[in-house]
Amino acid sequence: MSKNDKLATQIVSVGREKKFTKGVINPPVFRASTVVFDTMDDMRFAIKNKTNGEMFYGRRGTPTHFSFQQAISELEGGVGTALYPSGAGAISSALLSFLKSGDHLLMVDTAYEPTRDLCNKMLAGFGIETTYYDPMIGEGIRELIRPNTKVLFLESPGSITMEVQDVPTLSRIAHEHDMIVMLDNTWASPINSRPFDMGVDVSIQAATKYIVGHSDVMMGTATANEKCWEQLRENSYLMGQTTSPDDVYLAARGLRTLGVRMAQHNKNALIVANWLASRPEVDHIRHPAFETCPGHEFFKRDFTSGNGLFSFVLKQGDLASVTAFVENMAHFKMGFSWGGFESLILGLFGINNIRTATQWDSSKPLIRLHIGLEDTDDLIADLDAAFERYNAVLNK
Repeated sequence: MSKNDKLATQIVSVGREKKFTKGVINPPVFRASTVVFDTMDDMRFAIKNKTNGEMFYGRRGTPTHFSFQQAISELEGGVGTALYPSGAGAISSALLSFLKSGDHLLMVDTAYEPTRDLCNKMLAGFGIETTYYDPMIGEGIRELIRPNTKVLFLESPGSITMEVQDVPTLSRIAHEHDMIVMLDNTWASPINSRPFDMGVDVSIQAATKYIVGHSDVMMGTATANEKCWEQLRENSYLMGQTTSPDDVYLAARGLRTLGVRMAQHNKNALIVANWLASRPEVDHIRHPAFETCPGHEFFKRDFTSGNGLFSFVLKQGDLASVTAFVENMAHFKMGFSWGGFESLILGLFGINNIRTATQWDSSKPLIRLHIGLEDTDDLIADLDAAFERYNAVLNK
């Protein structure tokens, strides 16, 4: 593969060196715990190269893992990638790799809810203090930095309400204070933004979502720059993080179609979002490509495309009317996560219960959609019927 190859070619080609594939199209599944050696010299060579793609022990990885790690690193632009059994595992391990008792963490207020729970329930018990900040704070982040602030954690766009952060500005300020910048980059996937060009030190993916793409594998990745890679790699290993080679194989196979899937998700989502924007019941669209989404200007600058995940806000509604909307859908399934081929829907209340630095207008319900690969005419018809149910309950 050449560094001058276009992205679509890179997605197909990365991580497919012959030493990993053994001459076949996809890297085979190597299931291994113990690796045996014929000689002491062979064992010493493996020990010396255990972090350089040489089989040493199953938890360090096999060619199945090494090929996928290389692929993600190259697509995201980092030096190395560690693998985890879930996206939440990637987040927790990345944070624990760089924080210790007495440290201070700056965490975006719109973070994935399990990330907030980790901070409040586990990190606090370890003596690590967390301050939540408004995702749109920009230069104001300076006022929250303390002498013991070690990590700035970003998620852009934010979970549920989709605020897009000014990642380059926040990264620049954090580095002025010798902080590590971490980004939950799952929404962009490895192909729709360049986190390391924006100053990020560790880019995290819930590979469960778009990388796998079929809602059948749990996996996380954390890719680091040269400054952070060794510490992330070794501390993750010490915490026992490992992944099944069968799952890695499925993730690697999903990766090969990521470009075409993302393009179709994005196309479908924009069609549906534009239809929703025309509905009289809708207050506004929370899709980064829409001017009504906070941080839209940063999306235009920092992202090459969107995906299938966005939210929209209703002008009014209560639990009964929103329940009528989201239940009995024909094509949208009600469930957590996103990134698979199917369309999903969630009606969300109580957003302020997972916010401390920002407030949400609780009188206006939010509905989050993941637009899958179905025909958009069918999805729009499904939503049209949902509005009929919603209005029937609301107008009683």
